[in-house]
Amino acid sequence: MSAFRLHRLRGVNRVLAPALAALLLGATGFAQAAQAAQADQSAPSASPDWTLDRLMSTLAQHKSGRAAFTETKYLSIATQPVESSGELSFVAPDHLEKNTFKPRPEHLVVDGDMLTVDRNNRKYTLALARYPELGAFIESIRATLTGNRLALEQTYQVALSGSGEAWTLTLTPRDSQMRKTVSAITLEGARDLLRSVAIQQAGGDHSLMQLRPLPASASAPSSGSASN
Repeated sequence: MSAFRLHRLRGVNRVLAPALAALLLGATGFAQAAQAAQADQSAPSASPDWTLDRLMSTLAQHKSGRAAFTETKYLSIATQPVESSGELSFVAPDHLEKNTFKPRPEHLVVDGDMLTVDRNNRKYTLALARYPELGAFIESIRATLTGNRLALEQTYQVALSGSGEAWTLTLTPRDSQMRKTVSAITLEGARDLLRSVAIQQAGGDHSLMQLRPLPASASAPSSGSASN
C-alpha cells in the first residue's frame, strides 16, 4: 500500500470513528447530551433489573433514526477545541451516514460493504473487505443495532453501569490494532435514548458528541450537502 493511501485510510479512521460510535446505539429516540461521558472506575454497577441484554433488546427495537449532532474535538495539534455540526442517520440493516454542515461540508456513508467519503469536492470509496480493522468496527455497530450481543462482545470488552433511567456503556476494543486508533468509547443514555458519546483516542485526543432527535420528516439545510 502506498504512503498516500495509508495516510488516507488513517484519516478516514479518525473522522469516521466518532460518527460510527454515535450511531452504535442510535435509535429514533436520540436525546440532547448534558455532560461528557467518561469511563469512571468508581461508577456503580448496573442495577439487577437493567442488564446488557435488556439494553440491547431495547435499543434494537428501532430500525432507523435521525439526529442533529454537535461534536467537539480536543486535539493535541489544535490550540482551541474544534467544533462541527450536522446530522446522523441509520437505516437497518446496514446503512449509516454522517452529514457535516459546519464548519465545512463533509458526507460519510457506509452502505453494505462500501464506505464513501465526500469532502473537499472529492469522493473516495473503500471496500471494507480490504480493511479488516475498519470492517470489524462497522460490523460490531451493525451487531449492536440488531441486538446481537455476542457479536458485539467479540470486538469489545463491554461494561454497563447505572440503571435504565441513567446508564453508561463503556466499550474497550479487544483488538490491539483497533486500540491504536480508539482506546475507549463511552455512551450515556436513558432507556432507549442516547444522550452522549465520548471517544477517547489512543494518542490522547478525545471528542464529545451531543445529540438531539429529529423527526423523520425533517429536512437537511439546502446549503449543507457535501455532494455537488
